[in-house]
Amino acid sequence: MMNIEALLNLKGKVAVVTGGASGIGLAAAELLASAGAHAVLLDINEAQGEAAAAGIRAQGGLASFFRCDVSSADDCRRAAADIDAAHGRIDILFNNAGIIRRKTVVELEERDWDLVIDVTLKGVYMLSKFVIPIMERGGGGSIVNSGSGWGLKGGDRAAAYCAAKAGVVNLTRAMAIDHGPANIRVNCVSPGDTDTPLLRDEARQLARDEAAFLADSAVGRPLARLGTPRDIAGAVLYLASDLSAWVTGSVLVVDGGGIA
Repeated sequence: MMNIEALLNLKGKVAVVTGGASGIGLAAAELLASAGAHAVLLDINEAQGEAAAAGIRAQGGLASFFRCDVSSADDCRRAAADIDAAHGRIDILFNNAGIIRRKTVVELEERDWDLVIDVTLKGVYMLSKFVIPIMERGGGGSIVNSGSGWGLKGGDRAAAYCAAKAGVVNLTRAMAIDHGPANIRVNCVSPGDTDTPLLRDEARQLARDEAAFLADSAVGRPLARLGTPRDIAGAVLYLASDLSAWVTGSVLVVDGGGIA
């Protein structure tokens, strides 16, 4: 009989989570830490990131924080080197950081386009570039990239975000092919609308009442509710753990049936 606890046990592993100060990133860091990993939170918000890591430690988990702008090569190189120096390994990378601008291509300024692409897509490439050699040296690992339902289908007034997330989906497949021989699995978790600061910021961008916007976001889903950060974190834990030992290059949609 399989030992489910052993398959989910991440003790001794180092798990890096971008956008780890809040939302899905924080929920994933908390769950990975509860499974025994040392959760390393990366974010541009230092105060919130330090507080999030302290919160995990207060609950008995292992956690630390490093400031990192994932769109910056220098920041990503430095973060990977600092984590390697502190822990000597990186086993799990959750490329979660992202940003959205709710505009059409006509409404988008070039700086909006660049910001969304740089953080949401380039950030996946940039941090992976410096983390993968560390994983290879340690014998392998698991990378989970954060996609979106809108990386698989279109959405209104979200042109740059849809483009970035579609890029993440196919980048995931390419990375899985390239790095599978080094025992590095690369998968994508694609959330639907989830109650996070990012989703609430969308209501502001669209000049919508927040409560009404959140309620509308759940309409039409078979499970008839918004996702929670913990809903997505569960999928991340699955893809990070040995439960998914033969899963790579896959896209796991977690959206309450929204695009079923």
